Amino acid sequence: MNIQRIKAVAKKEFLHIIRDPRSLGMGIAIPMLLLFLFGYALTLDVDRVPLIAWDQSNSHESRELLSRFSGSRYFSLRTHTDNYRDIDQAINSRDAVIALIIPTDFARRVDSGRKTSVQVLLDGSDPNTATYALGYAQNIVATFSQDIVLRQIRRSTGSEVRLAQLEVRPRVWFNTDMVSKNYLFPGLIAVIMMIIAALLTSLTIAREWETGTMEQLISTPLKGPELILGKLIPYFSIGILDLVLAVLVGEFIFDIPLRGSLPLLFGLSVVFLVGALSLGILISIVAKSQLVASQLALVVTMLPAFLLSGFIFPIENMPGPIQVITHIVTARYFVTILRGIYLKDVGLGAMAGQVGLLVVFAVVVLAISVRKFRKKIE
Repeated sequence: MNIQRIKAVAKKEFLHIIRDPRSLGMGIAIPMLLLFLFGYALTLDVDRVPLIAWDQSNSHESRELLSRFSGSRYFSLRTHTDNYRDIDQAINSRDAVIALIIPTDFARRVDSGRKTSVQVLLDGSDPNTATYALGYAQNIVATFSQDIVLRQIRRSTGSEVRLAQLEVRPRVWFNTDMVSKNYLFPGLIAVIMMIIAALLTSLTIAREWETGTMEQLISTPLKGPELILGKLIPYFSIGILDLVLAVLVGEFIFDIPLRGSLPLLFGLSVVFLVGALSLGILISIVAKSQLVASQLALVVTMLPAFLLSGFIFPIENMPGPIQVITHIVTARYFVTILRGIYLKDVGLGAMAGQVGLLVVFAVVVLAISVRKFRKKIE
């Protein structure tokens, strides 16, 4: 293998990237755009749920209950109403996700110690938000009910009453604020690197065939492995640049805590990047058409990376056959690695299985690419 020939191919590819704004945009601008777009828009946090209330009681007790809803960060009291028609319209137009209806005899029943209830209407078209909103509402009502019981006991006995209570003292490890962006951002880096790396390199060999320059390369002493390595080097550099920019964006713009080792993060990213780039090269060798290669790269990388890597949807909740398929999606292992480094400060030993699979994938795909490429016109 001749180093000079590899450097010549790499220089040629660098010049092509620099002179082609589309390649630069695809390699740098698009990853940053996706990072900002998903970083700001994608969240799993359910708070400030829009609420509409119908207080039929209009009493001190009902206003106290409403104040607990409006004072919670989980609800945003948008408006009051006095009929079901407005509630129906608000939920249909998504101006409200939850409606609270307090009956007319609410205060009387509360004062007399009788069992009473409030009605909660939910927009179930978004089951995730509806489930969380219902849980928040039930917790607020349960706490309010407990306070009423304590007040009634104190009123009846005329003295301070102490009740035995079971108290939960939670301690959240790793993502202490339980903010979803801290969980999503590391996985977002993995997904973007997988898509962009494979998409960029999927056009390289195919472009040579379409422009007719492959015949010239075939006539040179250049060997297949030298051509592939020379093609990989420029895009590897772009991938590392994208990783540096992503880490900086996470640190200084999104305030994502990086608790683990930065050298370990970059070292394992190199392994993943080699595998992703090799996959793109393999697609380019097989397709021999830029259009077919780009479409195939999107199907092979984007859909599995988004849907089957555990980036958004937990793999544990998927059907059994789908869980089996996720084992061939390398982004799954890199998402786990990045989250472990970012959030948990885990070492190489705790991730040995995932790292080993990334290494095997990179070596196997690169070897297949070298073997598949032939210096001849078919």
